[in-house]
Amino acid sequence: MNAMLVGADRLGSIPERLASFGITITRHVSGRNATHQRRLPALPKDIDLLILFTDFLGHNVMKSFRSQAQADGVRVVACRRSASCLAEELERCLVAVPA
Repeated sequence: MNAMLVGADRLGSIPERLASFGITITRHVSGRNATHQRRLPALPKDIDLLILFTDFLGHNVMKSFRSQAQADGVRVVACRRSASCLAEELERCLVAVPA
């Protein structure tokens, strides 16, 4: 499964945690860049999951990415930038909607 991450300057142990779920990071956007807040990049066509780190993003940025994901039929996970919070949300998301 391929994922795009939005938020966070550094990922720390998150790539390893995602790999344990069989998820590969195809793109990471920090969301802090001023151009990302005015003109958001489009979602890559090959992603299956969008991960939003809520403690690093503004409401408008999150809303825009969520609406793009919904239009493309991509699942969305929103959580704080913490490996444990991410794991909890992934377990909930992946169990609720089988791949």
